[in-house]
Amino acid sequence: MLTERQLLVLQVIIDDFIESAQPVGSRSIAKKDNIMHSSATVRNEMADLEEMGFLEKTHSSSGRIPSEKGYRYYVDNLVTPQDVESNVRIIRSIMQEGLFEFEQIVQSSAEILSEITNYTSIILGPEVFETKLKQLQIISLTPHTAVAILVTNTGHVEHRSFSVPDEINASDLEKMVNILNDRLYGVPIFKLHEKLNTEIVSLLDKYVTDSETSYDYLKGAFFSENPVKLYFGGKTNLLMQPEFNDIDKVRSFYAMIEEKDEIAKLLKDASDGIKVSIGHENKVDAIKDCSLITATYDLNREHFGTIALIGPTRMEYKKVIALLNALSTEMTNVLYEWY
Repeated sequence: MLTERQLLVLQVIIDDFIESAQPVGSRSIAKKDNIMHSSATVRNEMADLEEMGFLEKTHSSSGRIPSEKGYRYYVDNLVTPQDVESNVRIIRSIMQEGLFEFEQIVQSSAEILSEITNYTSIILGPEVFETKLKQLQIISLTPHTAVAILVTNTGHVEHRSFSVPDEINASDLEKMVNILNDRLYGVPIFKLHEKLNTEIVSLLDKYVTDSETSYDYLKGAFFSENPVKLYFGGKTNLLMQPEFNDIDKVRSFYAMIEEKDEIAKLLKDASDGIKVSIGHENKVDAIKDCSLITATYDLNREHFGTIALIGPTRMEYKKVIALLNALSTEMTNVLYEWY
C-alpha cells in the first residue's frame, strides 16, 4: 500500500515525464508548488517506489521514469479524466456537418481523434455478423462495362467496375438484380455465399439465359470481399514521438498496420467501456512498447464497433480517456440519429 506522500511523488513524476519525455530527478520535483518536502525526502521516496517496481532508473541520468507497473497503477488509481469540452465541441460540430454515409462518419472520427491527440487512431467498422444486405445494384456504363454496388444496413457501400461478359445481356442483368434484391434483402453478409450457392443459383438456372456465366459474374462482382473495415487516422504520428527513433520499432509497427485481420481481431477483443492496455499487456509484439486504449460505440443498443488509440506508454491518459469517452458517446448518438 502506497503512502499519501508516495502517491503524490508517483503522480508528479508520471505527469512530468508524460509532458517532457525526460527522466525526472528529485530536485525538479521538490521545486514544484504542490510538493512540500525536501529533495532528500523526495529522493528516498523515489528509491522506495523504484524498489516496489513503480519507477525505473535510466542509464543516462540519475532521474527516474515510470515503469509499466507505475503506469498501470496511475491509470487505475490516479487518473482523473481531463476536461476536454473544447475538443468535444469540435467533435460534435464535425459530426453534425451532414455526413450521409457510415464510412464518412467513421473515417472523420478517426481523423479527428488523431489530430487532437497526435497519436494513431484506428476504428473498427461494423462486425460481419451484425451487417446485413440492404441493396444490390448493377449500373451499365457501356455495353461491356458496369458498376456493381452493394449497400449494407450499416451504410457501408462497396462499388467496383467490371467487364460484362458477352453472354450476359441487359435483360439478364436486370433479372439478376431483381432476384438478388428480392431474395437477399436483410440477409447477414456472412450468409450471402450460402444463399448464392443454393437458392440464387437455382433461380438463375430458371430465369437467366446463361446461368453459369451469370453465377461467376455475380460471385466476382459482389461476394469477393468482406465489408468489415478498419479506418485509420494519423498513421505517421508515432514517428513524432521520441520513443520511436528506433527504425526497427517503426518497421515493426507499420508491418502490423498492414495486417488488417490481426488488428481487427485485436480490436474485437475490446470490452465495453474504456480499456487500457500498457506495454507488455498488449498481445501483439509490435505494440509492446505502446499503450492501446479502446472504447466501444453502439448502434441500436448492440455492440457495434471499437475506437482505438495507439501511442507511447508515455501517453496523455487523462486527456485520451476523456476524449475516447466523448467520441464514443458522440458516434453512438450520431449513428442512432442517422439510422
